[in-house]
Amino acid sequence: MIERYTLPEIGAIWEDENRFRIWLRIELLACEAQAEMGRIPGEALEEIRQKARFEVQRIREIEAETQHETIAFLTNVAEYVGPAARYIHYGMTSSDVIDTCFSVQLKEAGELIYQKLEALQGILAKQALRYKHTPIVGRTHGVHAEPTTFGLKLAIWYSEVTRHLERLERAIREISVGKISGAVGTFAHLDPYVEEYVCRHLGLQPAPASNQIIQRDRHAGFMATLALIAATLEKIALEVRHLQRTEVLEVEEPFASGQKGSSAMPHKKNPVVSERISGMARLFRGYVEAALENVPLWHERDISHSSVERVIFPDATIALYYMLDKVCWLVNGLVVHEDRMQENLNLTRGLIFSQAVLLQLVEKGLSREAAYHLVQRNALRVWEKKSSLLEELKNDSEVMQYFSPEELDALCNLDHQLRHVDTIFRRLELD
Repeated sequence: MIERYTLPEIGAIWEDENRFRIWLRIELLACEAQAEMGRIPGEALEEIRQKARFEVQRIREIEAETQHETIAFLTNVAEYVGPAARYIHYGMTSSDVIDTCFSVQLKEAGELIYQKLEALQGILAKQALRYKHTPIVGRTHGVHAEPTTFGLKLAIWYSEVTRHLERLERAIREISVGKISGAVGTFAHLDPYVEEYVCRHLGLQPAPASNQIIQRDRHAGFMATLALIAATLEKIALEVRHLQRTEVLEVEEPFASGQKGSSAMPHKKNPVVSERISGMARLFRGYVEAALENVPLWHERDISHSSVERVIFPDATIALYYMLDKVCWLVNGLVVHEDRMQENLNLTRGLIFSQAVLLQLVEKGLSREAAYHLVQRNALRVWEKKSSLLEELKNDSEVMQYFSPEELDALCNLDHQLRHVDTIFRRLELD
């Protein structure tokens, strides 16, 4: 499934040829509905069906004179159809065609993105299970905290992507509406059946209420969902970038044979794809702001939203599809250095077990303040003397009033720290 669609296909959704093809289909469906109702003669409908076509370059020539794209389109179609063209667009307004088409395009783009997101979910699940019990130091504020597993990092991303699939499904459903309701949405010159007929054949639902346009809260919600997905992709990319730093070097991006990392330094292997993903994700914050600005329009409609949408939605859907493709490649081919993870776990010589000792002292009756003082005192000695936490604790007579050496060994143990990882995976249904 991951390779079923190629990038040019999502781009083709936004090409003029495809857009005018959908416009023509909407016009033909509206004619069919009106013919069923007896408002268009049957012979005129057949003539329209047989002759209706368009030519993009000719539309652009007419538009240069009329300064109105929909009129240019209708004029071009009429050049092919002849007198029967008077029934095309009967009772409709431009936005009936434009907005309904836009919904079709967003639905198609959203479905492609959904499939790519599903592919990423599957890759994350596979890798999370593979590294489920691979210990790695957890970091807070960029500083060593306590042990976790690399699989748990991946499982958290898997869980996030699962939520995004639910959000995207809802966003696609909310945007999959059409409107054929006339200049201010009152069906003044159309029967609501026309809208129902057109939408049914396009795989859309009629917008329950509209003015001249479909309301832009739907579009803003769709864009916000894309931006949330992009933020998660950046989150994954940023983690890879941090973990690939020379001082850490726990994971690396795939590096192909013959690939070059730097024009000046032959030794370099840089996380360039992760950096690209991080950079592209920044675009989506601006897209969301622009989509929100499109929600409030003058009265029944103005045109200030139109030019914005022609830029942000093609850009956002194509960019996100590309980013998803690259993150699938990144996670699937990630180079994982388990030995380096173990080295880094040992870097602080057992300090990562300090909380386990603290809590056990509390269990033995000490106040939290007193227990904290005892453990911190020995932790600071580890930093100063470059010894180990176990060594310092065992040499502290006050601490050893409460522990046997074996008890301390059991507390300063990865198995003890990570004993509930399986439970977390079961919660995520990843066991």
